[in-house]
Amino acid sequence: MAGTAPASAGDQAADAAGSAAPPTVEEQRLDRAVPREILRRSGFDSLTGGFTRALRAADSADEAARVVDRHGSRLWRRAVDRAQGKGLVRGDLSRDDDRPLYWARLTMTRELRGWEPRFTVSATERERLLGVLERTSRGQDTMDFPGGAHAGAGAGSAAGKGFKRIVLTGFDPFTLDRDIRISNPSGATALALDGTWIRTADGGLARVETAVFPVRWADFAAGTVERTLRHRLPEADLFTTVSQGRVGKFDVERTNGAWRGGFPDNDNLSRTETVPVGDPASQPQWTSTTLPYAAIVAAGTGRFPVYDNTSVTEIPAGGSAPVVRPEGPTSGSTARAGGGGDYLSNEIAYRATLLRDRLGLHDTLPGGHVHTPVLQFGAGNTDPATGTVTDPAFVQNRLDIIAQVRAIVGVAAANR
Repeated sequence: MAGTAPASAGDQAADAAGSAAPPTVEEQRLDRAVPREILRRSGFDSLTGGFTRALRAADSADEAARVVDRHGSRLWRRAVDRAQGKGLVRGDLSRDDDRPLYWARLTMTRELRGWEPRFTVSATERERLLGVLERTSRGQDTMDFPGGAHAGAGAGSAAGKGFKRIVLTGFDPFTLDRDIRISNPSGATALALDGTWIRTADGGLARVETAVFPVRWADFAAGTVERTLRHRLPEADLFTTVSQGRVGKFDVERTNGAWRGGFPDNDNLSRTETVPVGDPASQPQWTSTTLPYAAIVAAGTGRFPVYDNTSVTEIPAGGSAPVVRPEGPTSGSTARAGGGGDYLSNEIAYRATLLRDRLGLHDTLPGGHVHTPVLQFGAGNTDPATGTVTDPAFVQNRLDIIAQVRAIVGVAAANR
C-alpha cells in the first residue's frame, strides 16, 4: 500500500497560521435564493453584516475573540427577543420563525472560517473561535436560572424556592436539500420559551431555559450535548429534549437507543455506529424516559394527539437480524432504533438521559424526549421548486406546535 507523503514545511506553516478554510456544505447553501430572502425579510442580514465588519476590523486575537463572543450572544438574544415580541421587528416574516437565526449563524461561521486577519491565527485558535460562536449563538452558555446554582434541584429544591426549573432543547432545520424552506418547530419552541415563566398545570410557576443544537453527527461525537447540559441538569426539576418527528402527532419517546443509523446530517455526512460516548465500557444499549408520560398523554394539551411511543428496533440477544418490538426492548438486546428512530433526535435523547443517569439523577429528575408533529406548509405551497418561504397555514401550524409544547411542559412539571 502506498505511503502518505510527509507534510512539507509550507504545509506545516500554513496549518500553524490557520489558513482560511472553504465553506462547509451547510454554509454553501447560503448562496441560494431562499436563505437570502429569509435573512432580508427578517432584518437579520444587517446583524451578520455588522459581524463581518467588526471581525475584519479586529487588530488582535483577543479583539477577535471579543467580537465573536459579543456578536454570537447578540444573535441569540435578538432571535429570542424577536420570537417573544420584544423590541423592534424588521421585515415581514412572522416573529415565531426560527430560520433567521439558523441562516444568520451560518453567514457568521462562513465569514469566520474564511477570515484572513492581519495577524497570525492558528488553526486551533480559529476552531476555538468557531466553537465560541456556535455556543453563544445557540444559547448554550446562557441557560442560567434565577437565584444561581443550587444543589439537588432534581430532588425538588427549586420547588421549595417557589418555582420549578425546566431545561428544554431544540434543533436547527434539517433535510434542507429536500426543501430549503424548512423550519424546525423544536428550534422555534426553544426561542419562544427561553427565559420565560410558565404556569404549570397545577397552577405553579416554572422558569424555562433553552438551547438549540446543530444537526451534525460530528458535534454530538465531540460532546456538545454533555458539555451544555452537565451543569444544567443538577439544577433542574425537569428537562426535555425536543425535535420534529411524525406528521400530525406528538410522541413522548419511552426508550432511546445507542445506535446511529446513518441518515445524512446537514453537512451531508453519514454515521452508522454505536453512539460514541465517554466510558463506552459502561455504556447501556438503552435509556428510558422519566417524564410523566401517562399524564402528558392523558392531558388535553392542544389540537395534535399525543402518544406514548414504546416501539423500538433491536437485535435480540443471540440474534443477528433487527426486529421491531412495539412494547420496547427485550433483555440483553442490541439497539438499532429507539422510539425516536436512529437519527440525532434519538441521540440527543439518549445522551441527555444517559447523562442524567450517570449524574445519579434517574430517580429524582424527570427527563426525556418529545417529538413534535412535522411542520407543514399550507395547501398549494408544498412544492419547494415553486412555493413561497411562508404562508398563513405554515405560521399557524408552528404557533400551535409551540403552544402545545408549552402546555406539555406545564403538565410534566405539575406531575414531576
